[in-house]
Amino acid sequence: MKLLVAEDQSMLRDAMCQLLLMEEDVEKIYQANNGQEAIDLLQEKEIDVAILDIEMPQKTGLDVLEWVRAHQLAVKIVIVTTFKRLGYFQRAVKSGVDAYVLKDRSISDLMSTIHTVLSGGKEYSPELMETILTHENPLSHQEQKVLELIALGKTSKEIAQQLFLSDGTVRNYTTSIFNKINANNRVEAINIAQENGWI
Repeated sequence: MKLLVAEDQSMLRDAMCQLLLMEEDVEKIYQANNGQEAIDLLQEKEIDVAILDIEMPQKTGLDVLEWVRAHQLAVKIVIVTTFKRLGYFQRAVKSGVDAYVLKDRSISDLMSTIHTVLSGGKEYSPELMETILTHENPLSHQEQKVLELIALGKTSKEIAQQLFLSDGTVRNYTTSIFNKINANNRVEAINIAQENGWI
């Protein structure tokens, strides 16, 4: 099989590639140190499985995944990350990721994941599944709507008009949102809610 490993930390990438090359069914490994390089290689080479980090320069692993799906390439995508962020995971699943696993696993575990996706299966880290099940959205339906409009750059006055509420009620909802998710301002509230998949 031919693999692509995209990881911006070169020591980690080199170590991963050396260990993967010791596996008898790994024929060739292409390396990329950012998401754009990964896309360039995917356009030029025949690759069976792309192993992607999420946070990389130029393009993230999620950007690469979305690019692959938009261009309907047959390549299987395995995201390997240190981040247990719910928003990342949900975006990956929505884009049809084949596997989403955490970095603290052995190469034999990773090979087992690669074989799973090549045979048409999916694999998601159990820790992430647990996070999803225990990470309930603390916002009410109305608070969610208010925060979604805040994320669109609307002012309190505009939100009040759109939701048929008073300006004071919108401000109360905004304060309640900040308290519930421990945010100090609008930008922080939007980031926290998006990371957790609450909006």
